[in-house]
Amino acid sequence: MRCVLIIDDNPAVGEALSLALSLRDIRPLVAMTPEDGLATLATERVDVVIQDMNFTADTTSGEEGVALFKAIRGRHTDLPVILLTAWTHLDTAVELVKAGAADYLAKPWDDTKLLATVENLLELSESTREVTRARVERRKRREILEGRYDLDGLVFASEAMSRTIELACQVARSDVPVLITGPNGSGKERIAAIVHANSAVRRGPFVAVNCGALPGELIEAELFGAEAGAYTGANKAREGRFEMADGGTLFLDEIGNLPLPGQMKLLRVLETGQFERLGSGRTRQAKVRVLSATNADLKAMIAAGTFREDLYYRLNVIDVNLPALADRTDDILPLAEFFLAGQAELSEDAREALLAHPWPGNVRELKNAIARAALLASEGRIEPGHLNLPPAAPSVSRNLDEPSRESVEAALASAGGVVSRAATNLGLSRQALYRRMERYGLAV
Repeated sequence: MRCVLIIDDNPAVGEALSLALSLRDIRPLVAMTPEDGLATLATERVDVVIQDMNFTADTTSGEEGVALFKAIRGRHTDLPVILLTAWTHLDTAVELVKAGAADYLAKPWDDTKLLATVENLLELSESTREVTRARVERRKRREILEGRYDLDGLVFASEAMSRTIELACQVARSDVPVLITGPNGSGKERIAAIVHANSAVRRGPFVAVNCGALPGELIEAELFGAEAGAYTGANKAREGRFEMADGGTLFLDEIGNLPLPGQMKLLRVLETGQFERLGSGRTRQAKVRVLSATNADLKAMIAAGTFREDLYYRLNVIDVNLPALADRTDDILPLAEFFLAGQAELSEDAREALLAHPWPGNVRELKNAIARAALLASEGRIEPGHLNLPPAAPSVSRNLDEPSRESVEAALASAGGVVSRAATNLGLSRQALYRRMERYGLAV
C-alpha cells in the first residue's frame, strides 16, 4: 500500500492530513519530531514525505526544516519531500526546491492541490522505484556474468546486451558452430572473442578473417592456404587461416561474402575437418572451432542462389544476435565514458545529444565521435558541437489523434491535477502523458 510520512509537531496537522490521505487509500504515518521522522524512515517503506519547517515554539526561521530536509536527502536521495509551513520565508522554500524538494505548500493548505501533488509524487515514486529496481537487477546480472565468465573487459549496461552475452557464454563451451548476426559496427568480433575466451580451446589461437575485405579470388587461399605457383604472385607456399587456427578458433566475419566455391570447401571442413591448399591435392586436417558473423540476410541470399542452404544450417546451429546500439541505449553513455578514458567530461547537453542520436554506424560510429570530440574539447568539457552529430530529423506533423496542449490542460484540470486520471481520460499511459506535459512545458 502507498505510504506517506507526515512530520509535524502539531497533532491537528497530522490528524487532518491522515484523514485526507486515508480517503485516497494512502497509508499515513505521523512523526512529531525530526528525530522520530528519521527513525520511521529507517524502518518503514515510505513513498512521500510531508514535513513541517519549524518544530520549536516561537521559531519561524525554518532552520529546523532545512536541517531535516538535508538529513532526509542525505539518507534517501530519491524520496520526494513536500515542505509545509505557515512561517518560513518564501526564499528559503525556493532554495530547498532548487536543492531537490518536490514542492512547497503554505498553511493553511488547499486539500485539492495537496492531494493532487501527493498523487503525482506517488506515481513518480513508483516509476523511480521500478527504474531503480531494474537498474539494480541489471547490475547484479552483469556482476554474475563477470564472475562466471571471462568477458574480456566488455562494457555494457543494457538488458539486451546482457542476454546476448549470457547466450554467447552458455554456448561457448560446446563444440558447435555459432553464427553471430547484427549490423556493421555493433561489435560482432568482440562477441566472437568472448566465445573463444570461454571455450574449451581458449588456450589455442584466435584467428579472425574478414571475408568482405579480401578479393574473391584470394579468399580460398586465405582460408585454406596455397602452394607455390597456385596463382600469380604466389612465390612460395603459405598456410591458410584454418592451419593457423588449428587447436583454437577461426572467426569468419562477413561470411556472406564468401564465394560459392569457397562455401563448398568450407562446408567440407566443417563436416570432416579436412581441406586442401589451393594448387595441392594433399588432404590436410585441422581441428578448429568455427565462428562466423554477418550483417546480411543469408536466407534471402539462399533464395537468390548466392549462399548454400546446407552451409547456412551448418553455420547456424546457434544464432547469437547482437542488437544495434539504437536498441540498447543504456550502453551509450557507459561506452562513451569508456572511450573517453578520462580525457574529458561530457556536459549534460552532450549526454542528451548522444542519447538522442540514432547511431546508424553503431559502436564504431560512437567511438569515432568520442575520439573527435575529445580532441576538439580544448577545455576538457565536451559540448554537443564537439560531437559533430547531424541534426535530428524534422518531426512529422502532429497526428490528428495527438492531444493538443489545450486538451491536456483541460484533462489535468478535470482530474484535479492527478496525472493518472488525466491520462485515463485522454486514453494515454502515465508515461505518455508525462512526455506530452514536458513537451508542452506544463508543470507536474
